Amino acid sequence: MMTHRFIPLVLVAVALGACGGSKETEVAASYCPSTLTVQDASRLTRFKAGPGRDPRDVMFEAIVVAADTQCKVSRNRLEVDVAVRIAVNAGPSIGQGVTQVPFFVRVLDGRGAVVVGRDELADYKVSTSSPRGVSQEELSVMIPFNEVKDLGGYRIAVGLKPTAAELDYNRRAAARQ
Repeated sequence: MMTHRFIPLVLVAVALGACGGSKETEVAASYCPSTLTVQDASRLTRFKAGPGRDPRDVMFEAIVVAADTQCKVSRNRLEVDVAVRIAVNAGPSIGQGVTQVPFFVRVLDGRGAVVVGRDELADYKVSTSSPRGVSQEELSVMIPFNEVKDLGGYRIAVGLKPTAAELDYNRRAAARQ
C-alpha cells in the first residue's frame, strides 16, 4: 500500500531527469534558425512553351505548404536539417513523365545576407488522371561558428524558383487578389 504513494514521485523524478540534456542539445534548441517562406517564391505556375498564358496553358501549379528545421551541434558547426513540404497540381497542359519543381533553401545572417544556399529539384509523377502530388523535401546545411553567440540571428529562407516571367505572373496574380 505504501509503494503506491511513491510511484507518482518516482515518475516525476524520472521525467525531470529526462529533461536535462547535454549542452549541445540546449545550444541546438536555442539557436536553431526559424524558417521563412519568401512571399514572391511561395507559389509557381508553370506554362507550356509558347505565348499562351491562359488556364489551358498551365502545365502545373506548385506551392510551398510548410517548412521546418531541426538542429544538431557538433565541433563548432550547427547542422540544420530543413524539411520543405511542396504540393503540386497538374494543369491541362501537363506532359508525360516526371515533373520537376525547382526550389531553394538559403541561410541568412542577421543582416539578411545569404551565407549558404542550395538549389534543388522536387520530382513528381502527376498527370491529368493523377493530378496531385505532395512531397517533403529534406536537406541539411551547415553553419560554422567560433562561439555560440555567433549563431544568433540566422534564419532559413525557402521558396520555389520561378523564372523572371513566372515571378512577374505571381506578382500580377497577387495584385489581383
